[in-house]
Amino acid sequence: MSQHANDIFLSAVLDRPVISLSGREVGKLLDVAMSPGDPLPVVHHLLVKTTTGTRRVAFSDLALFNQVVVSLKREPESLPNLPVAENEVLMRRDILDKQIVDVDGAKVVRVNDLKLALTGNGLCLSAVDVGFRGILRRLGYLKAWDFLGGALHRQLPAKEIDWLLVAPLEANLSQLTLTVTRDKLSDMHPADLANIIAQLPHRNVTAVLNSIDLEAAGEAIGEMEPEMSSRVLSQLESAHAADVLEEMPPDEAADVLAELSDEKARELLAQMDPEDAEKVQELLEHEDDSAGGLMNNEFLFVPPEATVEETLAQVRLLADEIDNIYYVYVLDKDERVQGVTSLKRLLLARGEEPIAGIMSRNPKTVQVDSSLEDVLELVVEYKFAAVPVLEEDGRMAGIVSADDIMEHFLPFALRWKQYKALRNF
Repeated sequence: MSQHANDIFLSAVLDRPVISLSGREVGKLLDVAMSPGDPLPVVHHLLVKTTTGTRRVAFSDLALFNQVVVSLKREPESLPNLPVAENEVLMRRDILDKQIVDVDGAKVVRVNDLKLALTGNGLCLSAVDVGFRGILRRLGYLKAWDFLGGALHRQLPAKEIDWLLVAPLEANLSQLTLTVTRDKLSDMHPADLANIIAQLPHRNVTAVLNSIDLEAAGEAIGEMEPEMSSRVLSQLESAHAADVLEEMPPDEAADVLAELSDEKARELLAQMDPEDAEKVQELLEHEDDSAGGLMNNEFLFVPPEATVEETLAQVRLLADEIDNIYYVYVLDKDERVQGVTSLKRLLLARGEEPIAGIMSRNPKTVQVDSSLEDVLELVVEYKFAAVPVLEEDGRMAGIVSADDIMEHFLPFALRWKQYKALRNF
């Protein structure tokens, strides 16, 4: 290549005449094909629409490529017509006007134009234009708008997102998605990721969930209302959906499965890890409006003879597997509650001290069939972070967290606002 513009927008070169070495018009530029690069995708070849069909011309066979002229080094007859590559990625067909995820802004945006930049690796896809400037540029009105804006001292700001910070949603673009982008998606706050998934067309949900780790997917789905979570989960292959459910707290997984058909729920439970499936199945047996229906059956407990040091070791061992740790419960060999201690009290106690010496005895509890109003009353009156739930025979079955009970009793107006924010799914 003898010369380039430093930055070229795709809209400026699409449908431009392609000129041969002798100055003859060969055809029109139909599309630009990309290949993976380090770190940015690189222009590999062009699609030129001629009177006899579409030719694929290698980028290395171009003499000029800019917004004024696209020309070949030789006559087209002497250039090879590249074969159609498997999983060919075309900028116009596959990216322009499509939705992508802005992982930095945590939102779904539409691609109005694409920016190409010359680097040491060749001509690379450097950014996407998601603003109004991209639309005006494609319509041919940008210069007039900039002139008017300059006269009025009100310039239209550029809204471009670096390709390093976007995640394409189309399945055939996965080869252009950078590892750093996948990591950024996984590192998003679950609520932000849930909001992104809720904005996506149904056909794109699987692409996003496949690009993030299972833990992040489980946390994001757990942030949604159960009805919406079940819709998202039903779009995944059963094995993948079961893996995601295993990463969710049992109570959230049970809420999602309760929204599915009995047949689908049984299918997913059968593919889950037996221990995880058993915990979820146990919760599905309780009424939704009872303490058992809202409880989480994963909680920390130790025997009465444990020391503070042994209890802290148990906390460290299981902290990664249990969603929230508020208290450590002391259970006898029959799984009946003898007492409870907070993490603060545990941290302030001496390591050799027995847990029975620092626990609070006769803690307030509810039964699995207790109403949610009963749970709320205890949380409000005693400012508990969680309330233990007992089976009919007195064995401890689980806990209801203050977060879960307060979320259940949120004012209707706030719940409606949350629903409307996600209703586009």
